[in-house]
Amino acid sequence: MNAKAAIQVMICGVDEAGRGPLAGPVYAAAVILDPGHLIVGLKDSKKLSAGRRETLAASIRENALAWAIASADVEEIDRLNILQASLLAMRRAVLALNPAATAALIDGNRCPVLPVPARAIVRGDALEPCISAASILAKTERDKIMQALADIYPGYGFERHVGYPTAGHLAALKALGPCAAHRKSFAPVRRILQPILI
Repeated sequence: MNAKAAIQVMICGVDEAGRGPLAGPVYAAAVILDPGHLIVGLKDSKKLSAGRRETLAASIRENALAWAIASADVEEIDRLNILQASLLAMRRAVLALNPAATAALIDGNRCPVLPVPARAIVRGDALEPCISAASILAKTERDKIMQALADIYPGYGFERHVGYPTAGHLAALKALGPCAAHRKSFAPVRRILQPILI
């Protein structure tokens, strides 16, 4: 793999999963696809079924020249804000690639600080296969951790909504109060922790 990588421009795609949820870490992935191993069906992970994402994730792990997954935890999200935590997770993923990338394509309109040239592409997960691949890895890995958190903190329904502010999640949050997996800086959680004094 390293010999093949040495004669190629190593462009990685980068995407995150989990900016909107009220709970759990934010994940990011970076992927350098192998031009010699076409992976059919890559697209924005949100447009794929869970089963299809898992199948593609396995193919990406097997056939990509390099891939890496990283995260920023709830404490970092609350301390830095979700945007900066997402960029931190992206940076960690890119820096973990082996072999390293020589350039990066980032989904969205902001780039993390990287030691290689980077370009942000709005809706890049629908336009660039390497970003689509990163989207799929980040989403599948985050879903796994949310399943694990559902076992640790039962009653919130993390296994169903993976932390997003659904009606069921908001009702459970109100009834049970926040758990350690919740992002205290997010308004629905913050309002419960710090009710407005009348």
